[in-house]
Amino acid sequence: MIFEDLPEFRKDVKTLLKKYRTLNEDLSVVQQVLAVMPDERPPFSMRIDNLGLKTCIIKVKKIACKALKGKGVQSGLRLVYAYFPNEPKIVFIELYHKSDKDNEDRSRITGNFE
Repeated sequence: MIFEDLPEFRKDVKTLLKKYRTLNEDLSVVQQVLAVMPDERPPFSMRIDNLGLKTCIIKVKKIACKALKGKGVQSGLRLVYAYFPNEPKIVFIELYHKSDKDNEDRSRITGNFE
């Protein structure tokens, strides 16, 4: 599995690293899981529909963060990525905490994918 990310995603990570020091380590665990099971798996992840895109966009709702002790997968972190099963490739689009934003940035998704 090939992992890529958007420049905006890198900015998201850099901002969140100030709050959550273990974020890089947590994201590497997420990559290991996605390398084996990249498709949506409710209730952990779900497909984002109604974007008018052919690309499969998935939002992961349950990410364990070691910096948030006692929270486990209830950390509140959200990860949005595009999955290309034919290549096989995953492009990370957005990472945010649910208290900072209500929903994913749909303009970022539609601006980068077709």
